[in-house]
Amino acid sequence: MKILKRRDFRDLMIGKAISMIGSNVQQFALSLYVLSTTQSATLFASMLAISILPRIVLSPVAGVFGDWFDRKKAIVRLDVINGLLIGSYALYFYVNDGLSLWSVYLLVILLEIIEVFFGSAMGAVIPSMVNKKDLIEANRSRSMIMSLANMMAPVLASAIYGVFGLFVVLVMNALSFLASAFFENRIEIPAFHKQPTRLDFNSFKADFFDGLRVLKSHRVLTNIIGLGVFLNFSLSPLFSVGIVVIVMDVLKASEFELGLIMTISAVAMFVGPLLLGKKVQRVPMGQLLIMAFFTVGVLIVLMSVVSLNATIQYIGYTQVIVALIALLMFLVALLTTVANIAVGTLFDTLVPKEYFGRVGSVMNMSLMATIPLGQILFGISIDRISAPITILVVGIITLLATLYFKNIFIEKEKSHDIQVLSS
Repeated sequence: MKILKRRDFRDLMIGKAISMIGSNVQQFALSLYVLSTTQSATLFASMLAISILPRIVLSPVAGVFGDWFDRKKAIVRLDVINGLLIGSYALYFYVNDGLSLWSVYLLVILLEIIEVFFGSAMGAVIPSMVNKKDLIEANRSRSMIMSLANMMAPVLASAIYGVFGLFVVLVMNALSFLASAFFENRIEIPAFHKQPTRLDFNSFKADFFDGLRVLKSHRVLTNIIGLGVFLNFSLSPLFSVGIVVIVMDVLKASEFELGLIMTISAVAMFVGPLLLGKKVQRVPMGQLLIMAFFTVGVLIVLMSVVSLNATIQYIGYTQVIVALIALLMFLVALLTTVANIAVGTLFDTLVPKEYFGRVGSVMNMSLMATIPLGQILFGISIDRISAPITILVVGIITLLATLYFKNIFIEKEKSHDIQVLSS
C-alpha cells in the first residue's frame, strides 16, 4: 500500500482509525447496556431507528454546507465537539451512577447529527487528496484500515465494558475523538469547496437542486439508490439488531462470543479489499453487485435455518451454532465489503469534487430513509414471532430485490451506462 507513504493520507487514516475504535467500542457497549436494562428487542431496535432520523432530515442541509465550507476546518471542529459531548456524558454518568434510557437516546441522536455534517465534509477529502488512478488503492487501503479498527473494537468493548463498565468506555471514546482531531489538523486538503456569495435560503435552494441535477444525470447512481433502499431496509436491522438478539437471547451465549463474531465479521471486511484485485476489477459493475448481493441473500436464509430451535436441538452444541453463525457472517461481510468498495470508487469517479457533499448527502438520505422502519419492524417481529423467522424474511427480501434489479443493471452494462472498474 504505497499510498500510506503519503503523510497526509496516513495521518487521516490514523485519526479515523482511532476515532472509529472508540466509536465502535461505545456503540457495542451502549447496545449491551440498553439491551440488558430493557430486555426488549423492540426498545433496542427503536434506539437504533431514532438515531437515523437526523440523517434523513438533515442530509440535504449538511450536503450543501459540506460543499460550502473548508472541509479540513469542518472535520477537525466536529471531532472536537464529539469529544466534548461524550466527555460531558461521562461526567453525567459518574455523577448519577448510570444513564437513563432517554439520555442514551439523546446521546445517540446528538452524535448522529454531528456525524451527518461530518460525513458531508469528509466525503470529498480522499478524492481531493489522491488522483483518480489511485482511488481504488486509496479506498482499498481505507477499507482495510477501518476493518482493522473494527476487528479490534468488539474484543476491546467486551473486555472494557465487562471489567470497567460504561463510564470508562465513554471516557475512552471522548479522548479518541480529540486524538482524531489532532491528526486531522496536520493534513492538507486541496480547497474544492464552493464558497457562496451570500448565505441565504435562495443560495441554499439553488445549490441543493444543482446537486440533484448532477445525481439525476448519472442513471447508474439512481439505480444503485433503488437497490440500496431495499437492501438497507432488510440488511441494516440484521447487522444492528438480529445478530445481537440471536447470540445473546436465542443461543444464550456470552458477551465474549458476541464480540468474537463481530471481530470475525471485521476480519472479513479486512480480507474483502484484498480480493478486489485485477481480476475482480475487470468484472462489470452490475454483474459484481448482483452476484454479491444474491449470494448474501442465500447466506442469510441459511443463517435463519441454523438459528431455528429445531436445528439447535438437533446439533445439541451451542458452540457449533455460534461457529456456524460466525462463518455465515464472515461470508456476508466479505461480499458486502467488495461490493461497497466498488460502488464507492465508482461514486468518487463519476461525481465532481465540488458536488460531493450535496450528491453524497442526498444519496445517503435516500438510502437511509427506510432503515428506521426496517429496524422497528425487525424488533417487533422478533418480539412477537421469532428471530429466525424474521431473519428468513430478510433473506427473502434481499433475494427478491436483487432479482428485480438484475435485468436493469445488465441492460445498462450493455448500453455502457455502467463503467467497468479497471486498474
